[in-house]
Amino acid sequence: MTVSIVRPTLELCETWAEALAEFGGVDVHGMGMGASAAPDRATCAELVALAERLADPEAELPADTVRCDMFWVVDEADGAREVVGFISFRRELNAYLAYAGGHIGYSIRPSRRRLGYAGEALRLVLEHARAAGHERVMITCDDENAGSARTIERAGGRLADVIDASDVGHPRLRRYWIALAAG
Repeated sequence: MTVSIVRPTLELCETWAEALAEFGGVDVHGMGMGASAAPDRATCAELVALAERLADPEAELPADTVRCDMFWVVDEADGAREVVGFISFRRELNAYLAYAGGHIGYSIRPSRRRLGYAGEALRLVLEHARAAGHERVMITCDDENAGSARTIERAGGRLADVIDASDVGHPRLRRYWIALAAG
């Protein structure tokens, strides 16, 4: 397994569509589009443009939208490049993200879970956040998602609390902070 995180690109549109289709219409954390997004080239092009706009410090964004670096988690083993998931780093927290979303959101396609992709993608995004000057980041996961909780804890996550976020359409959420030491 050779994992990298890459910004969305039309070059990987076909494998992006295959990854998205595996979620079967379920919300995909870290992708930047809703669950109803069509896995076709036009939607892929929209996502590439959205990712560029959200990352551009000069772009005008709608109110309550934060700057964000969207990445695709790519396995580059054996010379092939396969999108195996999605991860986003939100550079700041608005009220919703401070409550229930955090700085980082990620999803790994169902057929590639429990293989280490989430941990490696999280490690790479934490390096990105550290390089961008962040001292700590918040990350959340559903309380019953033991695998995600373990991934976050292995990355240095310290549990801050567990909240009932049903008022914003989420189950109980575990909220973690990860300190990003220099180096």
